[in-house]
Amino acid sequence: MTDPHDRSNFCYRHPDRQSFVLCQRCGRTICGECQTPAAVGVHCPECVKEARGNAPRLQPQVVGRVRSASRRGAPVVTYGIIGVTVAVFLLQLVTGTGNGVVTRALAFYPPLEIVQPWRAVTTMFVHGSILHILFNMYSLYIFGAELERQLGRGRFAALYFLSGIGGSAAVALLAPGSFVVGASGAIFGLMAAFFVIARSLGGRSIQLLVLVGINLAIGFIVPGIAWQAHLGGIVVGGAIAFLFSKTRHRSKHAVQLAVLVAIGVIVVAVLLARSAQLVGLF
Repeated sequence: MTDPHDRSNFCYRHPDRQSFVLCQRCGRTICGECQTPAAVGVHCPECVKEARGNAPRLQPQVVGRVRSASRRGAPVVTYGIIGVTVAVFLLQLVTGTGNGVVTRALAFYPPLEIVQPWRAVTTMFVHGSILHILFNMYSLYIFGAELERQLGRGRFAALYFLSGIGGSAAVALLAPGSFVVGASGAIFGLMAAFFVIARSLGGRSIQLLVLVGINLAIGFIVPGIAWQAHLGGIVVGGAIAFLFSKTRHRSKHAVQLAVLVAIGVIVVAVLLARSAQLVGLF
């Protein structure tokens, strides 16, 4: 017969609690509070902790898909920008696209840039209408996916965002009182880059040049379009693409990075200097 006063009949974690239940893995006595049901019997807290530590770590399904797509060479930066832009636009629809809280918080306004420098970037994610976002995201899908595959994710991201900031800098210089939304500066930067890279590789890009010219002309003709951003994006995007085309060899990558950083510093410095001049004028 089992002796009820045997110390082995008391929980190893709570010596004052008598129990006759053993951990299925280690055999230690455990009380009801320390028992965790298992496929067979129960386990003590230490065995549960050890089992969890040795179990393979599961990742969210969306993370697994992104990593799988990245390994396959999919343009994940392009898709990520599109996804974030669409999500922001949905928030705009809820709060108001024209003068809603999201639009006011993220849009570019030159006099505010010196105190709210993020606006030169966040303006690329807000749009004024369904047609506006559809045109920009379709263009990003067409040109961005191909450029990302050619340049790599890091260079493509630098090209996209510096072109967009270049568009904001042009607005600050040429239309300092404008309230601007949209990724058009970045999109025109991608178009210019695609043209420069295609020409450097010996390709014929007359159709693309005509397309860029038509869209640029529309900005001058149709009211309410910030053609200044288009122009700034073209200049910066074309300059970066020219840099990439001339420093493709691995031995020139250090030069490429240095010049790319210099372009970024110049664009941001021009933007902030102009914004500082505008404080109190509008």
